[in-house]
Amino acid sequence: MDLKDIQELIKFVAKSGATEVDLEIDNIKISIKSPAKKKRGEVDEITTIIQQAPAQVVAAPVVPAVSTPAPAADENANYITVKASMIGTFYRSASPENPPFVSVGDTIKEGDTICIIEAMKLFNEIESEVSGKIVKVLVDDASPIEFDQPLFLVDPS
Repeated sequence: MDLKDIQELIKFVAKSGATEVDLEIDNIKISIKSPAKKKRGEVDEITTIIQQAPAQVVAAPVVPAVSTPAPAADENANYITVKASMIGTFYRSASPENPPFVSVGDTIKEGDTICIIEAMKLFNEIESEVSGKIVKVLVDDASPIEFDQPLFLVDPS
């Protein structure tokens, strides 16, 4: 079970209205708890606890790691990384029928809407804090994202 599966499980539990779910798959235990009811104006809070059972240690031959240079890091050194300001679902456009707010090659300025992040049924327009040219979109449309996750690379020149 990878992080994406866990995120989908959390979303499913939140939508189902269940207040507590315990799940054990292989040696991984997952417990998801959320408040039973919320009062008007309160924010949903979901707590996830993941425990991994101790694995048996098996001796394996030691293989030296082959290190390769990371040219991508040097290429991206001149770019500004636009990061997510919240956890949610990333959308490149206001609706599936509309074109994306920004695409690779587009020039943006401070205050331009660059994407939408849906968090708890609220659609938050994310405005650019930098000016420049979009070099790369790092996240697929309608993907779950984490706080501080890189979304775009912008060339400020």
